[in-house]
Amino acid sequence: MSGDGDLPPVMLPSGRTIREPAARAEAKAPAAPPLLELRGLSVEFPTRRGTVEAARNINLVVNAGEVVGLVGESGAGKSTIGNAVIDLLERPGRVSAGSVRFEGEEIRGRTEAEMRRIRGDRIGMIFQDPQTSLNPLMTIGDQLAETIAKTTGLRGPAALARAAELLEQVGIGEARARLKSWPHEFSGGMRQRVVIALALAGDPDLIIADEPTTALDVSIQAQILDLIKALCRERKLGVIIVTHDIGVIAEIADRVAVMYRGEIVEEGPVAQILGAPRHEYTKSLIAAVPRADRKLHRFASVDYIEGGASAARRIDIANHWLGRSESPKGTGVAVEIEHLNLSFVLQKALLKKNRRMLKAVNDVSLTIREGETFGLVGESGSGKSTVARLLAGLYRPDSGMIRVLGQDVVTNPRAPEARRARRALQMIFQDPYSSLNSRMKVLDIVAEPIRFYRTTGSEEETRRIVADLLDHVGLGAAAALRYPHEFSGGQRQRISIARALASRPRILICDEPTSALDVSVQATILNLLKDLQQELGLTMLFISHDLPVIRQMCDRVAVMRHGAICETAETERLFAAPQHDYSKHLLGLMPSMELLGPTGL
Repeated sequence: MSGDGDLPPVMLPSGRTIREPAARAEAKAPAAPPLLELRGLSVEFPTRRGTVEAARNINLVVNAGEVVGLVGESGAGKSTIGNAVIDLLERPGRVSAGSVRFEGEEIRGRTEAEMRRIRGDRIGMIFQDPQTSLNPLMTIGDQLAETIAKTTGLRGPAALARAAELLEQVGIGEARARLKSWPHEFSGGMRQRVVIALALAGDPDLIIADEPTTALDVSIQAQILDLIKALCRERKLGVIIVTHDIGVIAEIADRVAVMYRGEIVEEGPVAQILGAPRHEYTKSLIAAVPRADRKLHRFASVDYIEGGASAARRIDIANHWLGRSESPKGTGVAVEIEHLNLSFVLQKALLKKNRRMLKAVNDVSLTIREGETFGLVGESGSGKSTVARLLAGLYRPDSGMIRVLGQDVVTNPRAPEARRARRALQMIFQDPYSSLNSRMKVLDIVAEPIRFYRTTGSEEETRRIVADLLDHVGLGAAAALRYPHEFSGGQRQRISIARALASRPRILICDEPTSALDVSVQATILNLLKDLQQELGLTMLFISHDLPVIRQMCDRVAVMRHGAICETAETERLFAAPQHDYSKHLLGLMPSMELLGPTGL
């Protein structure tokens, strides 16, 4: 009989080489149970009109040290699965069937007291909306310390020290000083980082991350994704990441499950699903992803995503109401900004030398030509949205000049010429949910600028114009009699666009107009904006942290950092050969899209 030294070696998946007897022993060892295992999970919501199945027969396994992605459109059931795992379904929603096993133990049917011990301590949750996840009446430090005390037992200075450490881990500078800040003093991206720190506070074994990078710019997104990957590697942390961002999935996930109408239609290794998808829905979803490697004229779209929204109706602008703008005639330049400055007070004090100031906009100068789309990119807090608000007249600068269609709108903003120029400029805000008055019908929301500027002679004509605008953005005239809550996110953003067009503007400021939308709905909205620009001759200032979207939409781009402009260039030149070190850094942080197959843009 041969000795062990004569047996052929066996290579394990880990890379370690062992002899055959040991290999057989290891193969016979019982495998550890999955960290999370869902079998036949179904969730239903009883309503007056019948029972709605939000998730049907979901089978999903998450192992320790693994990142599993859940992708799909709004309403697909992604967030429902995460909420069902930790028993946080909104009532009367309930798990109607199936099993939820965590670390080998069935946790479905546990009492509320038992689930409270699991939540935060063993399973952490990162919620989608940082605005509603944080208590506005508590400082950031108090909220973190409270969670740390409940999950780890640390209190007092030890809890605050741990809170500061968590803030540093998620990329918030001056962490100890920021513990005293209130949620409203943080930007949207910084609030999201605080929510992630809260999820990490209990040192959990599994994290369910519901759109954790939606509000983050590319550099902070890279920090968060690197942090999640490091936690998985070092602590064998399991992660379910719910997102509509295919780039995030390509960057971080090991496996991905694609959901459509409450079911998983395709699941497998991320390279296989993104590179060679089999299901038609997966193919169409990936086709709508904007790519950063080349520029195309239009985005691919998924026709059935928006729940019946029709295609936008094209118009003959020369003979249309929208073409009869009363704004000043242009000279080829839509916007001129010269040496613009604005500071905010961070800490008030009687003596000026003791005040802490933030230089939000620092000597910014730029020119936007008529008919072009000018992009502004940069990290959260770089000053992009502040520049937009200064241009829109929502803030008043400390110094500098702003000309809109040749008219000075800073020196004497109430002058008739300045008011007419301001009227030629309208803004589409980031969040389609909070930018519309929930108590007003769509008719009144869209008609508000018409009534304010008194651009029509009768209410009957106002109603005709509103119906025409709703038709033009692809919603149909019948939408006028409904309320905002009756529409999806993409449809609400169409309402916002219709409202912006109601004053017949020549300049649109688009402040992250698609960051809250699914990828296919984003494609529809961006195509609509492209069509409107072509038909109406609009000039657009397009602000986004999504660099692939910037490449597809913009003619020229300015890169901002710490309130100042680092570089301005033609879009293709910037992406091909950035000159400033920060521009190179920013472009280098984009999630890799190499896994996408030929169906991607």
